[in-house]
Order: sequence, then C-alpha cells, then structure tokens
Amino acid sequence: MSAEQVSGLCEQLVKAVTVIMDPASTQRYRLEALKFCEEFKEKCPICVPCGLKLAEKTQTAIVRHFGLQILEHVVKYPWNNMPRLEKVYLKNNVMGLISSGTQSILEEESHIKDVLSRIVVEMIKREWPQHWPDMLKELDTLSKQGETQTELVMFILLRLAEDVVTFQTLPTQRRRDIQQTLTQNMEKIFSFLLTALQQNVNKYRLMVGAPQEQEVLTTPQKTDLAQEPKAQANCRVGIAALNTLAGYIDWVALSHITADNCKLLEMLCLLLNEPELQVGAAECLLIAVSRKGKLEDRKPLMVLFGDVAMHCILSAAQTADGEGLVEKHYVFLKRLCQVLCALGSQLCALLGSDCNVETPANFGKYLESFLAFTTHPSQFLRSSTQITWGALFRHEVLSRDPLLLAVVPKYLRASMTNLVKVGFPSKADSPSCEYSRFDFDSDEDFNAFFNSFRAQQGEVMRMACRLDPLTGFQMAGEWLKYQLTAPVDTGPTNSKTGEGLCSIFSPSFVQWDAMTFFSESVISQMFRTMDKDEIPVNDGIDLLQLVLNFETKDPLILSCVLTNVSALFPFVTYRPEYLPQVLSKLFASVTFEVVEESKAPRTRAVKNVRRHACSSIIKMCRDYPQLVLPNFEMLYNHVKQLLSNELLLTQMEKCALMEALVLISNQFKDYERQKAFLEELMAPVAGLWLSPEMQRVLSDPEAFISYVGADNKISDPVLEDPSGLNRSRISFCVYTILGVVKRARWPAATEEAKAGGFFLGYLPSGTPMYRNPCTEQVLKLFDNLLALIRTHNNLYMPEMVARLGDTFAKALDMLEVEKNAILGLPQPLLELYDSPVYKTVLERMQGFFCTLYDNCFHILGNAGPSMQQDFYTVEGLATQLLSSAFNNLNNIPDYRLRPMLRVFVKPLVLSCPAEYYETLVCPMLGPLFTYLHMRLSQKWQVINQRSMLCEDDAADDNPESQEMLEEQLVRLLTREVMDLATVCCVSKKGVEQNTTAAVDGDDDEAMATEVTPPANAELTELGKCLMKQEDVCTAVLITAYTSLSWKDTLSCQRTTTQLCWPLLKQVLPGNLLPDAVSWFFTSVLKGLQVHGQHDGCMAALVHLAFQIYEALRPRYGELKAVMEQIPDIQLDSLEQFDSKLLNPTLQKVADKRRKDHFKRLISGCIGKPIGEQFRKEVHIRNLPSLFKKVKPSLETDVLENEDGEGFNVLFEP
Repeated sequence: MSAEQVSGLCEQLVKAVTVIMDPASTQRYRLEALKFCEEFKEKCPICVPCGLKLAEKTQTAIVRHFGLQILEHVVKYPWNNMPRLEKVYLKNNVMGLISSGTQSILEEESHIKDVLSRIVVEMIKREWPQHWPDMLKELDTLSKQGETQTELVMFILLRLAEDVVTFQTLPTQRRRDIQQTLTQNMEKIFSFLLTALQQNVNKYRLMVGAPQEQEVLTTPQKTDLAQEPKAQANCRVGIAALNTLAGYIDWVALSHITADNCKLLEMLCLLLNEPELQVGAAECLLIAVSRKGKLEDRKPLMVLFGDVAMHCILSAAQTADGEGLVEKHYVFLKRLCQVLCALGSQLCALLGSDCNVETPANFGKYLESFLAFTTHPSQFLRSSTQITWGALFRHEVLSRDPLLLAVVPKYLRASMTNLVKVGFPSKADSPSCEYSRFDFDSDEDFNAFFNSFRAQQGEVMRMACRLDPLTGFQMAGEWLKYQLTAPVDTGPTNSKTGEGLCSIFSPSFVQWDAMTFFSESVISQMFRTMDKDEIPVNDGIDLLQLVLNFETKDPLILSCVLTNVSALFPFVTYRPEYLPQVLSKLFASVTFEVVEESKAPRTRAVKNVRRHACSSIIKMCRDYPQLVLPNFEMLYNHVKQLLSNELLLTQMEKCALMEALVLISNQFKDYERQKAFLEELMAPVAGLWLSPEMQRVLSDPEAFISYVGADNKISDPVLEDPSGLNRSRISFCVYTILGVVKRARWPAATEEAKAGGFFLGYLPSGTPMYRNPCTEQVLKLFDNLLALIRTHNNLYMPEMVARLGDTFAKALDMLEVEKNAILGLPQPLLELYDSPVYKTVLERMQGFFCTLYDNCFHILGNAGPSMQQDFYTVEGLATQLLSSAFNNLNNIPDYRLRPMLRVFVKPLVLSCPAEYYETLVCPMLGPLFTYLHMRLSQKWQVINQRSMLCEDDAADDNPESQEMLEEQLVRLLTREVMDLATVCCVSKKGVEQNTTAAVDGDDDEAMATEVTPPANAELTELGKCLMKQEDVCTAVLITAYTSLSWKDTLSCQRTTTQLCWPLLKQVLPGNLLPDAVSWFFTSVLKGLQVHGQHDGCMAALVHLAFQIYEALRPRYGELKAVMEQIPDIQLDSLEQFDSKLLNPTLQKVADKRRKDHFKRLISGCIGKPIGEQFRKEVHIRNLPSLFKKVKPSLETDVLENEDGEGFNVLFEP
C-alpha cells in the first residue's frame, strides 16, 4: 500500500471531519461527509495505516480523535478476520502511541486519552491472557516512562474493570477468563496502584510545600512557579489512581483492601485533608466501608474508628464546612457524611455478632460528629443521616449504650429544628435555601423531598422515644406551650383566605406545623412504650386544657390545634370528665368560618379545618367507643341541632357526624335498640329519597339533568347556582347511605353477637351468619339507588350530553386535579390552601357528578361485607346490577369505569361467599369480562395505530396532552381489569397490592426483575367456577394473553407472573384446539417482541413461553411450526432441544440449562431497546479455556485459529 494513497485518503478524511465538526456547515454537506467517513470505516482495506497517520501528534485534536476512532473500529469489528501479523502491527503501534504519541499529561485532551485507553481495553478483551500473557508487564513498563503514560495505564485498568465486572459487556466465558486472571494478579495490580498513588502524592506535596505549611497549599511561593506544572502532573496521576482504585475496591477480595494493617485505608484517610485529592479519596473510602461480605472479613474496617482515622475524617469535615458554600467542598461533605453513615452500618452489623467486636473507644466522638451533620444547614445532609440514626437506635447492643442514650435528647432537639419546613430554593429566609439551590431544581422538587424526609424523621424519632419516652414528651410540652403563647407572624406572603391570616409559608404556621408533627410522633410513642402507671397524666391533661382553651381564627393554625387535641386525647381515657370539653372544641370547629355568613366560596384551608374536625370526631368514636358511649345522648343532640339547619354544613360534614353516631351505636350491642336508632337517624333521608318527586328525578335522565341544574345557562359562574340545594339533597342521601353501610356492624365477639340478637346460625361451609341492624333501612332505599346509577350511566349517551346547558357542556369531564394526578403534574404549592375548593359553578358540578358516581359504587362495594347474605340473596340481584351498574358501558369514559371496577366489582367479588358464586358472581362477571376484553382491544388498537401514524399527521385537533391523558387512562384501566381478573381467579393477595395507589403514576422504576411466579399460584374456588363457564373462560383467557402485547410493562409483568399460567393450566386437561394452543404461544412471543427490552418483563415472558412449550409440545406439533418462524432461529439447535424434550428416557438436563437453551432459541423475537435495534453487533470470540477442557457444544463459538496455532502466543513482548 503506497504512502501517497494513504496521504491522499487522509487528506480527504481530514476535510470530511472538518465539515462534520464545523458549526457553519450545511446539513447536506455534513451528511455527505458523515457518509464518506462511515463508508471508509466499513469498507476501506487500509484503515489501520490511515488511522495511525491521522492519530499523529502533529494533527489537530479533532482529527487525532477521529484517527483513533478508526483504530477502535478495527479492533471492535474486523479484528476476528485479521491476519496475525496485522493484529501485532496494530497492537505495537497503539502501545507506541501511549509511549510517545500523545501530548504531555496536562496538555492532552481528555477525549484523546479516553479513546486511546478504550482501544487497548478492546484488544485485551479479545486476546488476554491466552494470546497476550505479558500485557500487565507491558503496562508496567510503560508506566515507568512518566506521568503521562502512568495516567493512561490507570485509565486502561479502570476501563477494563468497568467493562468486565461492572457492566459485563462481553461473553460469559471471556468475562470469566479475564476476571479470574485479574483476581490472580490482584496483589500486583493493587501494589502498582498504591505505589503510584503514594509516590505521586509525595512528589506533589514536596513541590507545593511541606504539609505543615498549610498556607503554601493554596498559594505556592514564587520560587515554586517552575515546579507548578510538575506538581500538577503528579496530582493528576494521584487523581487517576484514586479513580481506578474506586473501580476495583468494590469487588476485589476484602483482604486486598485491609492488607498491610489497612495501609490503603490509612492512606485514604490522610488524603482527606488534601484539597485536590480529597473527593477521590472519600469516594474510595465510601466504597470500601460500604462493602458487604462475611462479617469476619469486614472486621478490620473497624480500624476507621481509631484515633488517626477519626481525626482525619473530622478535621476534613470541619475544614470543608469552614470554607463556606463552594460546590466542590459541598460534594466532599456529602461523601464524608455517606462514609460516616456506612461506618455506622458496619458497626451495627459487626457488634453483637460472633466477631468479638466491642463498642469502639471513639464511639462518643463518632456520635458527636454524626450529630454535626444532622444539624448542618443543608437539608440534604440532615436527611442523609436518618437511616443510620434509626439503625443505631434499633440496635440491641448500642441502644443500651450510655453514650447513645446521652445523644437521644440532642437528636430530638435537632429534630425540632429539622422538622421546620424551610429551605425552599426560591426563597432566602434560611441558611438552608442556599444549599437547596444546589440540590433541588424547583420548590415542588424540594417539597416532595421534604415530605418524605419528614416522614422518615417521624420513624426515627419514634425509635429514639422508645429509648427515652419522657424526654420527648417534655420537649413536646415545652414547644407546644411556647407556640400557644407566641405572637402570630404571617410573614410577607398574605393568605387570600383573609387579611392577617397565615399562608403555608408564614413563619408562624411553619413552626406550628413542625411542632404538631413532633408532638404527634413522640406522644403516640410514649403511650406505646411506657407502662400505664408511669404515664405523666397530670402534665398531659394540663397541656390538653391549654390547647382546648386556645382560640384562633386562623384556619391553618386551627388545623394544627385539632391535631394536637387528637394527639393528647389518650390522656382523656384516664380522666373521662374532660370528654365534653373536647367534644365542644371539635364541634365548634365543624362549623368554622373565617367570616360568618360570608357568601364567598370557602377556601381549601377552611374546608380542611371543618373536614379535620369531622374526621377527629369519627376517629375518636372509632378508637374509643367505650369512652364516648356514656356521652352518646349529648353527642346525638349536638348532631341533631347541626343537621336541623340545612345550610350550616356541607353534605359530607353532615354524614361524617352521622357516621360517628353509627360507630357509637355499634357499642349498644343490642340489635333491636340499634335498629330503632338507625331507623330514626335515617328517617329524613328515607323521606326525601322515597318521595314521588325524587323517584321521578332518579329514574329519568332528563328530569335528573334539569333537577341538578345542568341544563342551565348561567351568567355569573362564581356566585350564581340556583340548583345547588337540589344537588346537595341528592348528595346528602347518598353520603348517608354510604356512611351507614360502611359503619354499622354487629359485635366482633360471637358470644356478644348471640346475646344481642345479631347471630343467625352457620352457612353450609361453617361460616357464621350475622344480621346487620342497618339492612332493613338500606334495602328499602336500594331500588332508587340502582335507578340513580342507571340514570347516571345514561347521562353519557350522546343525546343526553347534548342536553347539558352552555355553562355545563363539560360537566361530565374529569376535574383538572384528577387529570394532573394521572399525568403526574405537581400542584402549585400555595394554590392548594388559598384557592376556593371549586372556583366556578362548572367545577362544582363536575365535583358533584364525580363524587356522586364514586359514592354510589362505594355503597355497592360495601353492601356485601356489610349486609352479607341479606344482600347476596336480594331477588334477581345479578340482573338488577347488570341493568344498572353495567348499563350503557359503551359511552362511559375510562376515568369512570376504573373506579367502578375498583370500588364496586372487586370488593363485591372478594367478599362474596362461595354459596352465591353461581347465582350472583358468574352471571355478572361473564358479560363484564367479555365486554372489557372487547373495549380494551379496541382502545389499544387505536393507540397502536396512532403511534404508527404519528409521523405523517402532526397537526391534529386532539392535542398531545389529551392523547397522553387518554393513553395513560387506557393503561390504568388495563391494570385495573387485569388486577380484577387476577383477584377473581388466582390470588387473594392481589387485594392489598393494588388498592394502595389510586393512580399508579410512574411505576416503571418499580419493575421487579424477579420472575418465577409463586409455586402456589393455584386457581381460587371462584376461579374454578368461572373457568367452568365457557364464555367467561374464553373472555378471561383471551384478555390475559392478548394483554401481553399491549404497551404497558407493569400490566404485562403482573399478568405474566400471576395470571397466565394458572389459567392455561386449568384448561389443559380439556381438548384444546391446535389453533388455540398456537395462538397462546404466539401471544407470549408477541409480548416478548414488545416488552423484551425490559428485563423484568422479558424474564417473566421467557419463563411463561418455556412453561407452555414444555407442557404442550409433546401433544401439539404445531408449536414447533411456530418456533420455526422465529427470525434467525438455529433449526439444528431446535431439533436438539425437541428431541431431548420428547424423549422421556433421556436424563433431564437441569431446569436452568434447559431454560437458557430455550431463551437462545427464541432470542430472535425478543424486542430490544431502540438504542440497540440498529447497533452493529460486536463479536468477541472465546479463546481456548484457561481452566478446564470444555466440550465444544453447538451453541458455543469454537475458536478456529489460523495456521492451527492453538495456544501460541499472539502478542510477543
């Protein structure tokens, strides 16, 4: 190959690279240049000489980088087919570039160093150790040439560890060979790294001035100017050595880290006080201290509690903190904080185990320094310490240590400050704000962090109070007294609720809020921890009296006061005479207004106070019914008085008070008395609900729209609302029915139930039967409830929607709040409390429809558990539900269908005894599942078509946010449906797992990669009953298997692991049609195509496909035909798999090996992430085994050496 040819090509390449990198180039030129460069790399036979020429020192950095990229390309792709001499030529030249082909360490560009080290690592991955045994010697020799070469060697060693151990980007056998050889040579590698670190740090220190002359470190003297570059070069090598060590410390044997009396750890500690190297040293120290492994091996790490190490860590922290807020120092402080946390975790693991570790002498010093981080202005540092505090307070040995017990009051004192919500990045009202600007992008971001930090602190404070309950209580008392007497400071932001009131950022509210959280946490813990006789009842009652006598017109502060009343309420169990005072305080707050008789809409802060008072009353009646029972009459009269004025309370507040009464009536333990009381309580509701006018309104959609005022056109959308009273009457009835159904119960103890007349006998299955005192009242109102549900569903018919007035055209839409919750958009912080709950009459109407719909279904969902057999045996119940709740489903939007399935169908099915499966559940679920499958299939079809068309059709009247909302709703509905199917058919466990979050926002992070479904995933009795009915069986099976290729990873993974196999297993004994079997199997493979890029889904789907193939292949040859259609399948390998599967006499291979073989067979249909779909494959061949002779198998690549070299060395030193 002539030199002219190389030069000519190189000139063209230089021009092309210049065009690509020049910002002024046109798009067309740049693409042509890019195409030329890529084609050159792929096709040109003289890549190596051109690459070397372009990589010469005389070229510009951009051109050199491109030259080195060419060489990297050669090593990654054509390497396997290159003649031996060419490989040697390339290797020697690359080593030559490291030796003398780069600029000095301070001048060379980092991207050049990076690509050069990558080339060497790519060669190592292909040839070491078998064909290049002296690689480490060569690197060692290079490093002796100077700092430049040493740094490059560090980069190579680090990159190698990352590729082989951390990212594992090479085939298993090669990875094993390299990792084992690295491990065998680890002593040499560590010794090399430590020596390089030590020598370069010593040289650096000498040059910048002796360590004792601290000022010289920052301001070198004039005589040192000539030495400055040399010092910097040594410093660079030191940093590289630390970075490389960080890549190894994580996985090498602990003995290397603790060798020579922990010399490495000692060096790292000393470097913590070296400003240029401290962050790298802290990083290494953190990785070392966080190591897991045998306790015995971790024991030497306790040396870090020694005097020298402790002194280094603490002095470094003090110096860094003293420098003020500089990002570099702050990052270092975070690392040091993590080091102390990890040290605490190691101590907790080792102390009390069999390792004979004692509490370190410096434990007190450690606690003091750890406390310093907990009291640091940075909220992030404070939060970082919490988990370790929790571990220390929980530890069986340390929690008894006098030193730790002495720190508890200090920790609680620190928590009093840390609970105060300050430090918003947009503000400047606290030293924390400055730090928050480094850690958080926005106030919303900070708010989310602080809320979880506060919850975590609550946990840890409760643990601390277990060790010292009284101190916590005394602090809470002091703080509460202080807040009750402190003047109110509303701060600069005034609340829109009223003049002179707090907003959520006001200094007074922030303090009240923190104090309330503190007292709630410590008081509840005190009652759990201390014996009854030791509780400071008098002090508690004194505090309660102070709180009850405190008057405020500020809704935010009043809300905190109510929480304190609830926190102190357990003291009333010792002094019941205070109960009337507590009740009157709560009742006064139920009707709280900032301005009496105001016509303006209530703000959320006011509504929260009223709701808070109601829920406090309910909670009191639920948790202390025996205490409240003697005051029942007083309570009842109070409630009657409030209910007599129709406008005084909202419907929800009225019903909350009625619920409280029902809870106390459960304590009558007398069926007749309770029934009479409920009849009296519900008389106004029954009168209203059963009146002829209401019956007409509830059963006719047009009359309903007119009655609630949704056909009006309104001129003043804020104040004018003529039909508000009508709506509130309907709401009142529905809320009351729900409250009674939810709260009325028979006594829990069977003896009491028998004595009170609640017990009816036993079901055939042996389950006891009880009667609920509310049954008669509720069933009387049941027909009209079903009529309302039917009417509500019919409102979504197009002709009904057309009847809505101009103001209310969107009355059936979702509320903005719901939309934001589904899209995961945060609420602006201030608005939450200061804005009215419903700003316009349209929002009020939307709120009415939404709540009404949900509550009707809550009643149906609670009816089964509440009224049991009396409800399940209502005549024609299944038919009635089908014609009301499931009426007009086609027009019902997804956001209404979801809550119906969750709050009605699921609880009904779960609470229904097996006796009623045939008469109630199956007739209802059959049509429902058939319909849901059809609906979801259509929805997903639209989504898939939309994603295929989205390139062509940019302008659309359906904006993107609306599409996102619709798609997310389809996802959530899909999860709801699959969860319902799982709960019905497979596991009772499904109930808790999904009801926690109403909106499963962004759960892809939570994707588990554990796949094997629980071995006991058998069908429930209900599942078996459903699977006997052909239509239900078909609908559920088809939905489950079709859903595997819908674009929702979470639903796919849940369905695959929990539902698909148990369902299919149930129908296996029958005669499945071959087409059906092929369809099931193909559905799983389609799922792999869509979700294969997600590890969790991929593993679960492969397992399912494997189960189906193993179970059904012997009976259905069609499955093999499906397999043969998989792209790139190796047919001989498939034959081999099949013959083993079909020959029962052969000894079965281990399950894992069979599954791995199967996974390789179907790999052609496993979807890849978009970033990998068009990536060129890198092939790294296996070399002859280092350790044992392996049988060449069909799947492994056997190296065919040119000239039959076998074990010959490829690279001679």
